[in-house]
Amino acid sequence: MNFHKKLSTLALAGLTLASCTKLDEQLGSTLERSQADSVIQVASLLKTAYDGLQLPYQDQSNLWALQEMPSDEAVAPTRGGDWDDNGQWRSLKTHTWTAEHPIIGSTFTNLLLLQYSATNVLNFRPSKQQAAEARFLRALSIFSVLDAFGQVPFREPGEDLRKAPKVMTGTEAVEFIISELTAIIPDLPERSNTVRAYVANKDAARTLLIKTYLNKGAFLNPAQPTFDAADMTQAITLADQVINSGRYTLANNYFDNLAYNNDVIGTENIFTQQNGPGLSTVRPGNAAFCHWAPTLHYHQTPGGWNGFATVSAFYDKFEAADTRRGGAYPSVTPLTGLHVGFLVGQQFDKNGTALKDRKGNMLAFTRELALQESGNDLEIKGIRVVKYPPDMVTDGGSNGNNGSNDWVFFRLGDVMLMKAEALLRSGNAPAALIVVNQLRLKRKASALVALTLDVLLDERGRELYWEGWRRQDLIRFNKYLLPWQLKPADNPRNLLFPIPVSDLAVNPNLKQNPGY
Repeated sequence: MNFHKKLSTLALAGLTLASCTKLDEQLGSTLERSQADSVIQVASLLKTAYDGLQLPYQDQSNLWALQEMPSDEAVAPTRGGDWDDNGQWRSLKTHTWTAEHPIIGSTFTNLLLLQYSATNVLNFRPSKQQAAEARFLRALSIFSVLDAFGQVPFREPGEDLRKAPKVMTGTEAVEFIISELTAIIPDLPERSNTVRAYVANKDAARTLLIKTYLNKGAFLNPAQPTFDAADMTQAITLADQVINSGRYTLANNYFDNLAYNNDVIGTENIFTQQNGPGLSTVRPGNAAFCHWAPTLHYHQTPGGWNGFATVSAFYDKFEAADTRRGGAYPSVTPLTGLHVGFLVGQQFDKNGTALKDRKGNMLAFTRELALQESGNDLEIKGIRVVKYPPDMVTDGGSNGNNGSNDWVFFRLGDVMLMKAEALLRSGNAPAALIVVNQLRLKRKASALVALTLDVLLDERGRELYWEGWRRQDLIRFNKYLLPWQLKPADNPRNLLFPIPVSDLAVNPNLKQNPGY
């Protein structure tokens, strides 16, 4: 099914699902605009747009995989016959993908479907706030497509779906994102106790603007990013508006930002997607479980799929006292024995009994890891990562997809580090160092005595690991093509993903990225 057919199907589905009103229909009849306006509920269309965040961002085999698996933070090794999947995970790690890669194709499609759903809201006379929320979601989609693919198919509201959409690239796409976000801030609500983080808000737009200003040079020239002084000033000003608002504080427990009740206790969270039973039409529950299930072993609680891991070189970037490295967590460890953060060495159940793998080996996760594991101990290879504490409360202790952890897009720690980066790139290293040390001391890491770009990139890794930003950060810091553990130096073509072959076939305005 090509993209145009998908859009047409969605348009028809929107008319069907958005209302329970009975229509007297006749074969061959048409729906007039006045009738459509009376039938379609904008709130339902807006919810569909919010639901459209889930697959591209939360699912472990969409954009998250493209941002994390090609980076120095994550790997999905093949374990005997498990996790081979025709080599698609190995090709992400080694930067040897092609334009037929299934995860690349599904990511491109799902991000564009989000853009379509958000644009569709604008066709049906939304209120100013509804329009602003939809435009924010559309801008987020465009930002992600531009980042990953370098070109963005785009339609204005009401355009003929039978015609191929225009394609924005480079400066045009960046300027569109900036103008859109700037324009909608006055019509978005202020983040508050009544306007929760899962509603698009002024600070969410400011945070996406900061990311756009910081990444602007990388979007225009990923091989050699530049940083305009005016853009850095804008990023600092916007960051101060968020940081000094009084609406956010650094969490006493780092993992509270990602816990099952993070909509209440996540004091850093600026923009999230609400999760929980019945809150999404995309999945029966949500996809937060996709970020603990793929990494945990079958014999842990909750039981997992024994796949994803990190490498020892990344784990070694953390000091032992750094709370971001993990440990026991109140709503998880007493009920299961499971710790959060990085899992290394012997694992235990809630009674303190040492766990074993399916072959009878002690379940002691190792620092050693290969892209293709074999042998009797293949199940225990690799340091595991649990960034979202499994929901053992509202999900009843299962590993199903009913957890209530809201997915976190933007939070205070990220904004602080982006401000520090803009300061550092503006030549104000002392001020940048103060901001970074405020964050580090809260995480119980030792204060830095100096700050360089390399040190700041490591700090972003420590603060934001497995949250879906690492590939983007590595490109912006001009490190993405360097070799690291399990990945050799590689081709500059891989700074962008290829346009999927199926999309090239149906949109003549798309051009394949260089090198593919």
